[in-house]
Amino acid sequence: MRNKFNEGNKPGNSVPILSFFTGGGFLDIGFVNAGFKIVWANEYNNAFANMYEFAMSSSEKFLRNERILKKINDRRNIEDIKHFEIIKNAFPTGRPKLFGIIGGPPCPDFSNGGKHMGYEGDHGRLTQTFIDFICSIKPSFFVLENVHGLIKTEKHRIFVKTIETQLEKAGFNIDRKTLNSLNFGLAQDRDRVFLIGIRREILDRWLNQKIKISERNWFPWPTSRKYSNAKQSYIWPAINNNGTVPEKPNGIPENLMVYSLLSNIPEDMPNAKEHFNPHSKKFKTVCEGDTSRKSFKRLHRYRFSPTACYGNNEVHLHPWENRRLTVREAMRIQGIPDYYSLPAKASLSSKFKMIANGVPVPLSEKVANSLYDFIKPLINIKEKT
Repeated sequence: MRNKFNEGNKPGNSVPILSFFTGGGFLDIGFVNAGFKIVWANEYNNAFANMYEFAMSSSEKFLRNERILKKINDRRNIEDIKHFEIIKNAFPTGRPKLFGIIGGPPCPDFSNGGKHMGYEGDHGRLTQTFIDFICSIKPSFFVLENVHGLIKTEKHRIFVKTIETQLEKAGFNIDRKTLNSLNFGLAQDRDRVFLIGIRREILDRWLNQKIKISERNWFPWPTSRKYSNAKQSYIWPAINNNGTVPEKPNGIPENLMVYSLLSNIPEDMPNAKEHFNPHSKKFKTVCEGDTSRKSFKRLHRYRFSPTACYGNNEVHLHPWENRRLTVREAMRIQGIPDYYSLPAKASLSSKFKMIANGVPVPLSEKVANSLYDFIKPLINIKEKT
């Protein structure tokens, strides 16, 4: 699974997508794997944009696939871009009848680790700008993903209700779901909120879906019987206080334990040796599996990782080595394929921040597959015309 990259085995694989807040392209990879094509991408952070372009241009897997962009189209802040500029640049031969928008606006203002400034914060304001673009451009469909904090507090829920009403007035039927990557087979406990919208006339006329404006739970969100409710379904090992090698538990799927991600990384793999140099004595005193503290959280080899939220050089500690995770190990925990690599010259801080900011690739692909299958009748109509 870590090296999966589809080469266009689905019909209608040229359904175009505009990607906002592209970052490292993790949401994009999931959508490309599902059969969509990225035709325009925006990333304001130059360090992220440079790393994206390096990653997409240095792998044969990406180079062979024309559905992933090798270059960021626009590096401006989206507040400085006009919607007609985007359409002109993305579709020089004319606006297509079928296309979508995806994006994960910066989340610190909604995150539990942030100051909860919400839409009033510098980052939170960009979520409103993103919604305004969707309403102005009027794509066939859109997907917004963000942290669970977006709907966790009353202040943020009021804002979400406001943007949902705005989208409904703009002609979209919308649905929202919180999905956890652990429940889809990735060894990370990470909740992400997904907001999906499809033009009302498309649902009504072409997909024969009679959905009321305020109706919810109409979209076929992805599910996984095998890993459903994973945190409560297994007896997870406790903190390893005695310092010995813990016994591997029975009955827990291998891929839900970080050991499966960290134990088989070749030393010559790109980014495999990149980590912050350990200096503190805590690297030797924090017990394996102690993730209760705000900093110096040490993973347990036979448990899942808590949410990868890396900032200010605060990266999770390796389970059995006295150091923080490497860049490659962090990418594994985010489900990023092994053929994806980052430039050696980029700063460690920027690498970890970009990795942690993104949506896990397997989760992105699950949502994208569900969306692709849902609009497949429309794709088939497009291909025949």
